[in-house]
Amino acid sequence: MKVKVYGADLTAWVAAACLARAGNGVLIEGSDNLLEENLHDISALRDEPGLLDQIELQLQEGRLKRTWPKGTEANIHWLALEHDEFETAKEITLRLAKSIPDNLLIINQGNFGVGATDKLQALLNEDLNQVVVYVPNNLQEGKALQGFSQPKRITIGSENSWAITTTRALIRPFLQNIEHLLLMSSREAEFTKLAITGMLAIRIGYINELANLADQMNVDIDTIREGMGADPRIGNHYLAPGCGFGGLSFNQNIARFSETFEKRGKDSLLKTVISENEIQKELLFKKLWQHYQCDLSGKTVAVWGASFKPGTASINNAPSLKLIDALLAQGVHVKVHDPEALANLQEHYQNEPGISFCPNAYDAIKATDALLLVTEWPEYWSPDYHQLLEDMQTPLIIDGRNIFDREAVEMYGFTYMGVGR
Repeated sequence: MKVKVYGADLTAWVAAACLARAGNGVLIEGSDNLLEENLHDISALRDEPGLLDQIELQLQEGRLKRTWPKGTEANIHWLALEHDEFETAKEITLRLAKSIPDNLLIINQGNFGVGATDKLQALLNEDLNQVVVYVPNNLQEGKALQGFSQPKRITIGSENSWAITTTRALIRPFLQNIEHLLLMSSREAEFTKLAITGMLAIRIGYINELANLADQMNVDIDTIREGMGADPRIGNHYLAPGCGFGGLSFNQNIARFSETFEKRGKDSLLKTVISENEIQKELLFKKLWQHYQCDLSGKTVAVWGASFKPGTASINNAPSLKLIDALLAQGVHVKVHDPEALANLQEHYQNEPGISFCPNAYDAIKATDALLLVTEWPEYWSPDYHQLLEDMQTPLIIDGRNIFDREAVEMYGFTYMGVGR
């Protein structure tokens, strides 16, 4: 099939790469700048593991193009636009309605909110098979290629049999390991997408709330988690306490769903989750501040992990940013290491003299008064404690993801603080 993908960010590039790899002829269409920009300068490609290589491969193979010969038309049009680009989605839909009078299939993957796909459909003539289908974007940054090509579930939001059949034919290569193929109306699919995101946020918010209480009551949240997870009604998913969640899409979707409640005069748990998450991002700073009796002037602190989650170079809404800002404001010298995100962090903190960017994790901890673990990259889980003791000025570890064994760390002679431990 010939597919035209509209968009310039992660969702669009992942869709383009995976659809091209499956044998389709794909054009990715964005602004004129997108056509001219060097691939290595596009952050969505640079930050996502494997994506740049896959895009370059598909371009070389000729299945993916950034421009098509005049007169070439797509069979399917894939809207992979950002949440604030709904007006652009409407413009594209109107343009396509005029140029393709019948058998027009538009797949909307944008998270514009409940009812957005119906609004796009209202611009078309369904009697002529001009149809918009909603397929939720369930990508997780750091695992985006795998999430698109090997999904566990796919939802198709449409009640038009021709559109459903055509959409299913397009995504057939990605159905091999599917557990759930869900068919529902576009409005129900949009609601489901936001409801899932909200539920995950509530679970994270709740376990963080429990962890903070556990700190005050001298119980170990890991034991509590184990007991909760053993109940089959609850399970272990998204029950890991920490120093706050980040990510651009996740936060935007939660905020948008919360606004949906508010527009209907309803208070939402999500509003509390959002505000409490911002407070949670300050947790490691507060622990350090209290340990040093409210005086951090002249201190040097190592921060391990700057990306908002392992597996990505993105620092969008990352807890590390709020932590680093607070440390710098108190005159702390901050030494940061991250396996992938240092370039983005350097760009964010241009010309900031109070921060050092360390290419090696152990360079970051030399002569420091504390090590703050923010992002649980695999290489941090089993550090050389002997080297840490030798190089650190003060053997203090504040573990924002509870990845270290408290008893072992304390056995080596460190002062240890976790989240609810």
